[in-house]
Amino acid sequence: MEVYVIAGAEVRDCAPGDLPAILAAGEGVVWVDVPVWDDEAAAVLAAVFTLHPLALRDCEVRNRVPKVHAYADHLFVVVHAPERGPAGHVHYMELDQFIGPGYLVTVHGPVNPAVPLSAALRDTEAVRSRIRSGRLAPATSFELSHAIISSLTRRMEHFVETLTEDVWGLEQRVMAGHLGNPERFLDQMFRARHGIITVRTMAAQAHEIYTRIVTLSRYVPADARPLVADVVDQFDRIRNLSEQEKDYLQGVIDFYRTRTDTKMTIAAERLAVIAVVTLPITALASVFGMNMIVNDHTTPVPLLVVLVVMTVMSGLLLVWAKRRGWW
Repeated sequence: MEVYVIAGAEVRDCAPGDLPAILAAGEGVVWVDVPVWDDEAAAVLAAVFTLHPLALRDCEVRNRVPKVHAYADHLFVVVHAPERGPAGHVHYMELDQFIGPGYLVTVHGPVNPAVPLSAALRDTEAVRSRIRSGRLAPATSFELSHAIISSLTRRMEHFVETLTEDVWGLEQRVMAGHLGNPERFLDQMFRARHGIITVRTMAAQAHEIYTRIVTLSRYVPADARPLVADVVDQFDRIRNLSEQEKDYLQGVIDFYRTRTDTKMTIAAERLAVIAVVTLPITALASVFGMNMIVNDHTTPVPLLVVLVVMTVMSGLLLVWAKRRGWW
């Protein structure tokens, strides 16, 4: 657990035991960041901030959807950010926030062992770096929360941009006439679409959560409402970008599948023509068998007649198939 006091351009590192005195003094904005949840963090937050047991439990477990809970003097907000994994998998990086008068508590949700902890701390580290360098001086807890969420939305935007680069590469291969291994190629395209849909879902759900916060005028000071509205707009923009990129990729997928299906249909039609053309030969051969060509004696005239009939029938079928446009 890390404790910071932000007063103007000054940032002080404090010990968790100093929290009661710091909060009583009311100096600046108190930021408590919990990289990894443990019993000590639960005890300090419950004793100092008197947080609700259900909210503390939500910090301990993984929340699969964002949420906002309004308590007596603070808001509890859960949002997610994407982290790209191997083979197109997208990890959900959870960020829990307790936004109260003069303080902000950020808790990083349970992290998949396959994801480094640094990935979960990326947004809070970026904001902390800006504060220490003097480029950011949040005066309220909502301003600090806005800065962290803005960093999170920038990460989501970068995620969409990375997927867009993959989509462009796939689109270029499709337009160049690439067929290759259809199963593998479609798998790549559907994995890219899965990533886009995932970030769109995260942005859409977070948009709903912050739209709800806008209506909680009792908990959101008047000077903080434009910040919350800006967060709503940011998530809405990410959602729209993802939706448009998904539609674009879906068009590429449809084009590729149409081309592949057309090629397979033409191949099936040609195979059907071959089967129809050879049908008379098969039928006559089954009727006459090999009785005209034997070891002791061959009847050339009937054999010649049969061969001519087979050729004529196959030729007529070829002409008929050509007129039908089958080949």
